[in-house]
Amino acid sequence: MSDLGDWFRSIPLITRYWFAGSIAVPLVGKLGLVSPVYLFLWPDAFINRFQIWRPITATFFFPVGPGTGFLYLVNLYFLYQYSSRLETGAFDGRPADYMFMLLFNWICIVITGLAMDMQLLMIPLIMSVLYVWAQLNRDMIVSFWFGTRFKACYLPWVILGFNYIIGGSVINELIGNLVGHLYFFLMFKYPMDLGGRNFLSTPQFLYRWLPNRRGGVSGFGIPPASMRRAAEDQQGGGRHNWGQGFRLGDQ
Repeated sequence: MSDLGDWFRSIPLITRYWFAGSIAVPLVGKLGLVSPVYLFLWPDAFINRFQIWRPITATFFFPVGPGTGFLYLVNLYFLYQYSSRLETGAFDGRPADYMFMLLFNWICIVITGLAMDMQLLMIPLIMSVLYVWAQLNRDMIVSFWFGTRFKACYLPWVILGFNYIIGGSVINELIGNLVGHLYFFLMFKYPMDLGGRNFLSTPQFLYRWLPNRRGGVSGFGIPPASMRRAAEDQQGGGRHNWGQGFRLGDQ
């Protein structure tokens, strides 16, 4: 238990709370402490009955059962791995900027969910974070099951196909990828590579709530390529093992 507690405390702060909520809320629903019908995002209940908690609970809740348990665990793994890597990599020392990215992606996903009657938002938000990580590290070589290797920029689409095989749908993954692309384009691609206006800026109240820490890497004024080179130097010349030294599926 001590080792488990040490491991949990070693998770970066924002990822730690997100990870814990993604375990606690499904557990509450599974145990029947709160009926799962109150945890889904239902537009009528949210808009007409003012059940304003639903966008939040739908982000953490996943109906875990014999047919969905493996998909849940896989995406929980993605959350831990890629949220941790972003928070301690490109956003190191800048928790407010990372929180803003999550909030922007979450708001976009909630709006999409209400428009498309998407009842669960966990996978789209995880995939949006994974997409941003893949774009900031697009030239790294990642490994997947059965020894397949490819550039990180293809990882979100490989996982989309993987989740389709085990889950039977790609809508959640596709929405997550599109939202992640929207954030990456507006924050990095358009203002830095295309010389356009910067439409996204972290609100000051987030800096007051989550002040920058010393020792973090550069801010948003550095192009993604520079971030990638710094990340490659930290990880040994750009070669990257998906899962920090082991592959998903290894025993």
